[in-house]
Amino acid sequence: MNNADWANKDFYKVLGVAKDADQAAIKKAYRKLARANHPDGHPGDKAAEDRFKQVAEAYDVVGDTDKRKEYDEMRSMFAGAGVGGFGRQPSGGTAGGFDVSDLFGDLFGRGGGGGVGGRPQAPRPARGADLETETTLAFADALDGTTISLRLSSDAPCPTCSGTGGKPGTRPHICGTCDGAGTVVSSVGGGFSMNETCPECHGRQLVYDAVCPTCHGSGRGLSNRTISARIPAGVKDGQRIRLKGKGAVGENGGPNGDLFVTVHVRRHQLFGRKADNLTLEVPVGFDEAALGAEIKVPTLGGPPVTLRLQPGTPNGRVMRVRGRGAPRKDGSKGDLLVTVEVDVPTALDRPARDAVMAYREARRGNDPRARLFEADG
Repeated sequence: MNNADWANKDFYKVLGVAKDADQAAIKKAYRKLARANHPDGHPGDKAAEDRFKQVAEAYDVVGDTDKRKEYDEMRSMFAGAGVGGFGRQPSGGTAGGFDVSDLFGDLFGRGGGGGVGGRPQAPRPARGADLETETTLAFADALDGTTISLRLSSDAPCPTCSGTGGKPGTRPHICGTCDGAGTVVSSVGGGFSMNETCPECHGRQLVYDAVCPTCHGSGRGLSNRTISARIPAGVKDGQRIRLKGKGAVGENGGPNGDLFVTVHVRRHQLFGRKADNLTLEVPVGFDEAALGAEIKVPTLGGPPVTLRLQPGTPNGRVMRVRGRGAPRKDGSKGDLLVTVEVDVPTALDRPARDAVMAYREARRGNDPRARLFEADG
């Protein structure tokens, strides 16, 4: 269909709704008309089939919020150009200094029909696909942030034909299946239809008699590339990072897709992590826990710190070192949580054994489990 033919279309009239009808009313009207005129219910009735196509065509435009907005704007522009209604433009297809075919071609080039003189509109830019990959970082690199290299393989336009699907040096012609629209209307039953990508031209609007020898007409190829990606400080194990514009290359000048990287973090031999805090288990002697002591503990990427154990510190006591944890988004840091573990020796020499025996005698009669038998019921 020539784009100038759109000038004769009043899609609201086709659907029997007012120009200011809401989307729900438009959808309701479409369903009613599509059901009443569906070819399955009128076998061999050419008039019903044509009516069904007109209804589907109208709903494809005014049933889509963005297309409807553009359509209304173009109708308004067309009416304001000195044309007293659609279909009554001066000879040559121009009105008020602009070409009607070009006007409607710009509006409906993504599926409403062919371009001026039977030429399809240039394919619209398409965003590249999003990609997924994984990486494994050392514990310290995950906390500090790091730059990594990633090897990516993704679908991309064929390098030989630049995505056209045709043999280089040959000329294309308008696809006869979709008439250069790039889409076809397909019945899905129940009185409904939908637009689908044309199976002949795969949405490219043009076809070649001689196909590309590399991609065999598909227009697609494989891209292998290595990129550098910055992993932010403080990333957690299992976290999914979005790297904008690092995905598959866009088509026809469209933007690249995004790359999503799932990060795995190796375990550290000393430190663990709990939310934005680091954790550390520190062994202490019985005498240090019982009598109190000052102990030195390591920090990750910084100097050691000294902690004071109070006399009678129990096993499992957690002590907090402020600001020595994982970085947060606001630039601050979590804490280092130090868990005290009383070290019980597996073997004692003679002096140590004598000392423990003397301690046992000193605390004779003080049964630490006595309270377990004092509870009622």
